[in-house]
Amino acid sequence: MPTSSSNEPVPVSKRLNILLITSDQHRGDCYGFEGRNVKTPHLDQLARDGTRFAACIAPNLICQPTRASMLTGLLPMTHGVSDNGIDLDPRLGAQGFAAAFGAAGYATALIGKAHFATSHTFAPTGTPECRTSSADFGDDWNGPYMGFDHVELMVEGHNNWPPMKPPHGQHYERWYHMHGGGDARTALYWQRLPPDTGAIETWNSALPAAWHNSTWVGNQGIDYLRAHRDRPFCLWASFADPHHPFDAPEPWSRLHAPQDVELPFHRSLDLERRPWWHRQSLEGKPKLPEAMRRHREKLTQLPAQTDEQLRAMIANYYGMIALVDHNVGRLLIELDALDLARNTLVIFTTDHGEWLGDHGLVLKGPMAYEGLLRVGFIARGPGVPAAKVVADPISTIDVAATIADYAGVAMEDARHSRSLRPLIETDTASRDFAYSEWSLRESRFGVPLDLRTVRTRRHKLTLERHSGAGELYDLADDPHEMHNRFDDAGYANLRRELEAMIASRPRDELDVELPQVGMA
Repeated sequence: MPTSSSNEPVPVSKRLNILLITSDQHRGDCYGFEGRNVKTPHLDQLARDGTRFAACIAPNLICQPTRASMLTGLLPMTHGVSDNGIDLDPRLGAQGFAAAFGAAGYATALIGKAHFATSHTFAPTGTPECRTSSADFGDDWNGPYMGFDHVELMVEGHNNWPPMKPPHGQHYERWYHMHGGGDARTALYWQRLPPDTGAIETWNSALPAAWHNSTWVGNQGIDYLRAHRDRPFCLWASFADPHHPFDAPEPWSRLHAPQDVELPFHRSLDLERRPWWHRQSLEGKPKLPEAMRRHREKLTQLPAQTDEQLRAMIANYYGMIALVDHNVGRLLIELDALDLARNTLVIFTTDHGEWLGDHGLVLKGPMAYEGLLRVGFIARGPGVPAAKVVADPISTIDVAATIADYAGVAMEDARHSRSLRPLIETDTASRDFAYSEWSLRESRFGVPLDLRTVRTRRHKLTLERHSGAGELYDLADDPHEMHNRFDDAGYANLRRELEAMIASRPRDELDVELPQVGMA
């Protein structure tokens, strides 16, 4: 694993600061620079000032496994968080990039959504992210956690459940409920301001934007930058949006007119032309305790949406992205105000995407369509070319090795992560493919799945290893993924090449999968 371009330690006084900013469930095409009508002026400027990757994918299609991979630089079947509902082993967390930077003299912090551990658990787990166990952590607790010296957390950040009342919850929840005002704020949050189309998981919230968790992450991130302007820092500012429910506050919910948003090219279910597990994932019965089973089915067995409802959903999703963008802008402006931008590597990315109506699907699940698999990735900082676009496929698992390389920090444990610095700074480096994997238990929809995906510049193969079924798409000729070429004789040689890429995965998966401690 490279530690710096010269392989020599970099003195602490000359090291780059690291500002990693992430959103949650943010499609790779939902940026202004991607041509959609979403308003992202600050992220568009970040892309003009830096280098972006046009074919970045998630190492897993959901939150917990991807976030664990970003921290540790290990693939999900190796660190063991192969699905939601499985907690990252703190010993592996303590070997991630935060601990490595701390050992090298950096101040390290995570502000916002962590999701290295499960919130809705079968029983208390003792972690600060467990809804029940969060009450065991006092008002003065700020870490350490998973290698970070300092944390300011929200237990979930997705308001299917409003912010928990103290003593439950963490830093955001205590702030939200301060001076006894949380109940009034929650009442405003639940108000469905007109118009209400009845779109699933969608409403215009009356909660003032000042109390929104995206605003809070921006506020706390700015405070951290100001407090650490004279010491090298590695800060992960983690926004919880635009994850569902799609509940942007005013005026962000009104920012994008529904009639002006783009509808999906193909927006009806076409399960008859897809591999068997597509239908199973939508119609199967989760093996969970009853209350959790009902919630899981609510998020998978969804009614079809009209075009009017899809437009309302997409407009609200765009508004959530725009609110995140606004707070990204506040962080970047603060870097300039503190004269830190010239010595800070900024990376913006996310954990996974969102179907947003593609093929009649919303939210996320075991169908690796581009809307869910592909994510944005932007880097800006010293030595990073401006307005460069890299077409080679990469993965967000490469975050750990990349920031370590630029900062001159040793990261030997992140063995699946590769530095993006050669792709950023030269035109001679290249990547053939990026890889993603997901082991789903019976708790999802009644049967287990073992999904492995490779993405090249042009093609994508997903293999379900238990059954041998799969899907293969030519993204150049078929960008909307309408025609599965997995069993097409004309693609047989290509299929073998892509299967060989999957088979090249290092043989270091766990022998026994970790137990689920809560709802996936």
